[in-house]
Amino acid sequence: MDLSLILQGVAVFLLLLCSAYFSSSETAMMKLNPYRLKHMVLEGHRGARKANRMLRKTDRLLSVILIGNNLVNICAAVIAANICTTLFGKLGDLISVILLTLIVLIFAEIAPKTIAARRPETIAFPSTYLLDPLQRLLAPVVTFVNYLARMIVDLFVKKVKPEPSSLSLDELRTVVQRDSDIDLKRQAMLLGILDLGKATVNNIMIPYQKVKGVDVAKTKEAIVRDIVKAQHTRLPVYHEELNGVIGVFHMKRSGELFEAGEFDQKQFESELEPPTFVPSGTPLSTQLINFQQNKQRIAHVVDEYGTILGIVTLEDILEEVVGEFTTDINATVTDVYPQNDGTFVINGRALLREINISLNWDLPITGPRTMNGLILEYLEAIPDGPTCVKIETEEAQFIMETILVRENVIRSLRVIHKKIDRELSEDEEQTEDSEQETKT
Repeated sequence: MDLSLILQGVAVFLLLLCSAYFSSSETAMMKLNPYRLKHMVLEGHRGARKANRMLRKTDRLLSVILIGNNLVNICAAVIAANICTTLFGKLGDLISVILLTLIVLIFAEIAPKTIAARRPETIAFPSTYLLDPLQRLLAPVVTFVNYLARMIVDLFVKKVKPEPSSLSLDELRTVVQRDSDIDLKRQAMLLGILDLGKATVNNIMIPYQKVKGVDVAKTKEAIVRDIVKAQHTRLPVYHEELNGVIGVFHMKRSGELFEAGEFDQKQFESELEPPTFVPSGTPLSTQLINFQQNKQRIAHVVDEYGTILGIVTLEDILEEVVGEFTTDINATVTDVYPQNDGTFVINGRALLREINISLNWDLPITGPRTMNGLILEYLEAIPDGPTCVKIETEEAQFIMETILVRENVIRSLRVIHKKIDRELSEDEEQTEDSEQETKT
């Protein structure tokens, strides 16, 4: 065989290797995780720093890669055509087109890009050491090519603002949910932090009726009994009712209070911390910051008229992030009682948010906070006796039957929970639509 043909064959082989390099470099650079890349830059990784600098001007980077890739592919095509023409005569051009297309497609495009997509850092970082000098060398050509390309693009596409590179909260939430490297407990904590801004103090507060405090309008013996039996470190102190709150008592001062052996109510009231009031619509993230800045752990939640609805504590907010860790005895008493037939008997005063968390339901929580309030909102009246209500959400259907109604409050109810098969529902809707079209 002629030596020139051998040399031309070697040249084609080397050009195809260059083509594979440019193809893999393009995919690897574009496939780099931007957040991991920033982390590696902060750690001082040299290849990461180079890649990060080049990715700041993506148009220039792509231009260098595409110029190099097209150049070596065209040169390989010309040389391959010459080889095939020499060997096969008139059929050489057709054979070179077929063979080179298959070779380039498999060995210079699909295979290199697939490998680069799976190992982007392994290929991208070393590639920067060649792409960087090429970018400097071809700077005039890149500038000219980009200028012409922008002129053509501007004729057909209106200028739009670039999309922000940072993640929104919803996007970050999706990343956390789908990251298999994070264990479930840490994942739940991260999601809890991201969801703090969605919930308000009204969603997690201890309602007015459940607040345990000290009524200074009682006798001294009753006040002492309430303090001794208290299960919390901070107690709201009020006169006759919670709306008459006068302060918050910290149990660490109870030792000094009873040191003399006799309860002194004036001293007790002088030890109180001033009460803090927050609007019911305050986001949990905001309230957490307020607690931190003001060095507080408890606040009274008020509505737009200034009426106290309940209290919110720092512990309540932290439990939204890390889950339940309270040692309160009352917290161990459940409001949900599963039955053998698959139904649930639920206390009418049970909080919708707590039921959703414990049973993984999706009861609406934008309006009423309790089961009693939810049913009353749907009925728009107080039931006189056993009444059934059907509530549908995106994920399930709830059939609720009141069991006990007393003093205008639904004390207990039975709930049947049925998950909705959305695919089946869509098929049924399509069937109904087709039937209506047929009738028409």
